[in-house]
Formats: sequence, C-alpha cells, structure tokens
Amino acid sequence: MLKASELKRGMVIDFDGVPHIVRQLESKSPSSRGAATLYKVRFNNLQTGQKLDSSFKGDDVLKEADCVRVKVQYSYQDGDTYFFMDTEDYTQYSLNADELAGQLDYLAEQQDDIIALVMEGNLLGVELPQSVSLPIVDTPPAVTGSSATNRTKTATLSTGLEVQVPEYLEPGEVIRVNTLTGKFISRA
Repeated sequence: MLKASELKRGMVIDFDGVPHIVRQLESKSPSSRGAATLYKVRFNNLQTGQKLDSSFKGDDVLKEADCVRVKVQYSYQDGDTYFFMDTEDYTQYSLNADELAGQLDYLAEQQDDIIALVMEGNLLGVELPQSVSLPIVDTPPAVTGSSATNRTKTATLSTGLEVQVPEYLEPGEVIRVNTLTGKFISRA
C-alpha cells in the first residue's frame, strides 16, 4: 500500500485489477487553514492506453500493481516498434511508439540503464534514468566577445530532441539531459 503523497512519475498503480502508470503528477496546496494538499494525477491504462485523471488527498491509500522491475537495454527500432532486451536472461520485449510517448527523445541505442515494468511476461512500460547522456549533432556557432552574459542557444541532439545549452558548446560534444524536465544539466 502506498500513500498518494508518495507517488512518483513512472509508478504503476492497480485500479480494480488493471495496471495504470503515473504519467503526470501535480500537487496543490490550498490556502485555507486545515485543508489537505491535493495531488492531481494523470494515469495511463497499461492495457488499453486510455488516460485517467484523478485527484487524491495526501493520506489516500493506493495499491501498487504486482509488476516486476527488470533491467533492460534498448536494442533497436523496427518501424514503430522499439525492442528492449533483459540484461540477465536476454529475453526480448517490445513496445509501440505510442506506448513510449514522451520518452522517445531520451532513448539511444545500446542504452542499458533502463528499468522495464513486466507483468505476467508482458512489458507494460519502461522507466528511464533521471538523466541521459546524448551527443549534440547541430547547434549554431558561439558569438565571440559576449562571455560576460550567461547566454544559451538551441542544440539538436542525436535523438532529435532540442534543448537550450550554454553558448560555448559545439556539435559532437556529449551532454547530460534531465529526462523529467528535458533541460540541459552538464557536459557528460
């Protein structure tokens, strides 16, 4: 059992025997005295893909789904299907592009720090690490003589993701990007 205040993005919750993954989480603290903090959560049904929006008080109890967390490596893409391999027993799992919505920009081939959520032998979804390292493939050149300000520019990464980076970075450099916010963290 799990309290609503302990929910995190990527957790799998059981609603009436159906697994739902937490996609978005927002907490709201009402200004009136004695009011409880409300947690507005967007779930995705892992069997049908439907969205479910719910609100909970901080002490509401939810049931975690009985799914196994397995370390996997992202292997390759074939059309709209993405393949992952269990790093211990080499079992192959696959997910469609729509099941990986919001995560595709952070997947690089041979990436092996991914956790798969497996229930009854079926892959329900994947949890990405907090940050990933991706190379810059395109960014405009830096403007000389403007080092006194902390300016940024847009950089396109190997997966197609565009992020704001410091002006001194160049194509070919590898940077770390936060997978929750999509923002530049540091050089890798």
